[in-house]
Amino acid sequence: MSRRCQVTGKAVLTGNNVSHANNKSRRRFLPNLQETTLLSDVLGAGVRLRLTTHGLRTIEHNGGLDAFLLGTPDRKLPEEAKVIKRRILRVQEHKAAQPA
Repeated sequence: MSRRCQVTGKAVLTGNNVSHANNKSRRRFLPNLQETTLLSDVLGAGVRLRLTTHGLRTIEHNGGLDAFLLGTPDRKLPEEAKVIKRRILRVQEHKAAQPA
């Protein structure tokens, strides 16, 4: 599994460790990934995601997983998030097509 946020797309960055003697050696900056389950109101179930803490705060700020995914254009979402968004849209269309 890659070290990439499934909502924001944040990934590993690289840089240098610089010693007091100014020696440089390569290092990696890892994103703060958390395995979490978010509840989707439309799907009526939990969705397991690997998110950065920044991505989790972004989702909460936008009113939950469904509101965040439906309010964000596809070009700004990684592939994993697009799959969940399509599932949500499919269920919404199915609910709308049923007679009341």
